[in-house]
Amino acid sequence: RPGSKAPTVAAQPTGSTKGFQTLLVSTEDNITTIRLNRPEKKNAITVEMYNELIEALDLAGKDDSVITVITGSGDYYCSGNDLNNFAKIPEGGVEKLAKESGELLRRYVKVYIDFPKPLIGVINGPAVGVSVTLLGLFDVVYATEKATFHTPFSQLGQSPEGCSSYLFPKIMGAAKASEMLLFNKKLTATQACEVGLVTEVFPESSFQSEVWTRLKAYAKLPRNLIRVVEKEKLHAVNDAEVERLVERWLSDECMQAIMSFFQAKSKL
Repeated sequence: RPGSKAPTVAAQPTGSTKGFQTLLVSTEDNITTIRLNRPEKKNAITVEMYNELIEALDLAGKDDSVITVITGSGDYYCSGNDLNNFAKIPEGGVEKLAKESGELLRRYVKVYIDFPKPLIGVINGPAVGVSVTLLGLFDVVYATEKATFHTPFSQLGQSPEGCSSYLFPKIMGAAKASEMLLFNKKLTATQACEVGLVTEVFPESSFQSEVWTRLKAYAKLPRNLIRVVEKEKLHAVNDAEVERLVERWLSDECMQAIMSFFQAKSKL
């Protein structure tokens, strides 16, 4: 990664694990697990984490595993973008930051669209923002009963990504999708399951054991499980969403919302 410091963890794979700064990645029983690992920050996604996720998914797509699982460490699945990503304005100013952020997001979503194997979300706690909008690109999503799903974009003057502007209405119907994506409605795990965003909800007490028993059974299936996605359409949707988001990021409304967020945070 250009400009980043040399990692303190050896980047060589040790057995079936590769060293990342913001993720724990391992392969066992034909399952590659990518675990978001910033529990003290509710697994908020930094620029570094975006780059590591792109790399980890790229490796998982090529390894010998049958399925790939994404989950979170600690109480949260993921709290969305780390808004500190917007705090460091580069020399080229806000326009350069918006363009670079848009390009990173485009590459990130593209990895999900092109991912060759079954992709399973194991939602261990609240999910916010981009970690929710991407769920339409997963094949199966299992959630603990304490998970919630929230996309507060309009509160931050932003617009949805992850192909959700196309996939959410397809999954849950236009009205329910609007409630989430336009009007910031937070769904419980049960509600998310009712609208088809989540496959199944499990009691918190048995969540991990039940889900992993099931995943191990899936991993015994043949390796030739091919995902069926409308790639061309989804790539076009991703491009359009990113273009719209870059415009939003450059709007006064969005800048004000993000500045208000930092001011509120500084008063805590």
